[in-house]
Amino acid sequence: MLEIRHLKTLHALRETDSLVEAAERLHLTQSALSHQFKELEERLGVQLFVRKTRPVRFTSAGLRLLQLADSLLPQLRSAERDLARLAGGTAGRLHMAIECHSCFQWLMPTIDQFRDAWPEVELDLASGFSFAPLPALARGDLDLVVTSDPVELPGITYVPLFTYEALLAVANQHPLAARPYVRPDDLASETLITYPVERDRLDIFTRFLEPADVEPAQVRTSELTVMMMQLVASGRGVCCVPNWALHEYSARGYVTAKRLGEKGLFATLFAGIRADMLDSPFMRDFLLTAKDTSFATLEGVSAASKGR
Repeated sequence: MLEIRHLKTLHALRETDSLVEAAERLHLTQSALSHQFKELEERLGVQLFVRKTRPVRFTSAGLRLLQLADSLLPQLRSAERDLARLAGGTAGRLHMAIECHSCFQWLMPTIDQFRDAWPEVELDLASGFSFAPLPALARGDLDLVVTSDPVELPGITYVPLFTYEALLAVANQHPLAARPYVRPDDLASETLITYPVERDRLDIFTRFLEPADVEPAQVRTSELTVMMMQLVASGRGVCCVPNWALHEYSARGYVTAKRLGEKGLFATLFAGIRADMLDSPFMRDFLLTAKDTSFATLEGVSAASKGR
């Protein structure tokens, strides 16, 4: 009667707090997910959650099933790893680099889990800020690159991890803080604080300012997100960062987060992998762990599609 997929869908609903986002994460349509819940409730004879509430309010029956999911799903993942080991492919190499200054927040817990599960895999991590990681991936020097700027290269496949919104951080007293959203020409008189990477790898330039033929009054760089937030809070400039990196500061009232453009500026984070490694059991497990960790720990991310 009760199946693993039911526990997974209920778990996804709690994690996303939205039927739409839960359906995206599980690669289902919203109607298919709603039908699955309705069918399960009819089978069990109890309601699992209250419809049209935000946050989602679970009934006692729903909370009991979530307790079961919290206990069973990690055991299921562990068993799948053990079976993958029995099938071979327990040893190998996973050398990776990241092109994202704010990715350590979710990547480090992923790596910790992976190291415990695959102790025989040689694991190494380098930042991609001082060298070109994608060519190194194509040469075979690296096995995985986390990037939001996929470049078509022979033998390289890009697996979407999640989609996020890039937001502008401004000081609470800044005039832009009162605007519903920021327009490109609003930044013509601003100091824009960025990470120290090439301009053509920054969405704030390539997809927001340059199409409108707008140049900020000044550009300064900082390697650390916390330093960027201190500069913004003290009125030294504005900066564009992913919503998850900004959330901890805006939620505390340290700075104000503003949408870029009326519809927002969205991007997708990818894992670039050599095609010959895609079927490796430990690589598949790393990607699943990375997605699970990012959805569980990051605010405002959603399931990604292949396109940007």
